[in-house]
Amino acid sequence: MSNKKQSSIDWLNRWFIDNQEATYEEGKSALKKAKAMHKEEVVNAYQAGDGDAYNLDETRDFGEQYYNETFGGNNE
Repeated sequence: MSNKKQSSIDWLNRWFIDNQEATYEEGKSALKKAKAMHKEEVVNAYQAGDGDAYNLDETRDFGEQYYNETFGGNNE
């Protein structure tokens, strides 16, 4: 068994395959969840990549700032 986590893209792809009869609103909700998952992936990667970090909360804040500047911070 693999220890790899499912990416937001893989999750969304699987959701659409499993929910082909979904309504527009259900699809919109799934997309919103996938975007939140993506943000968490980016922030965690930023935090993990900061080898000099001594304050994980501060590094997380920088990761959030990076995400918002790069992707607009729009989870809707």
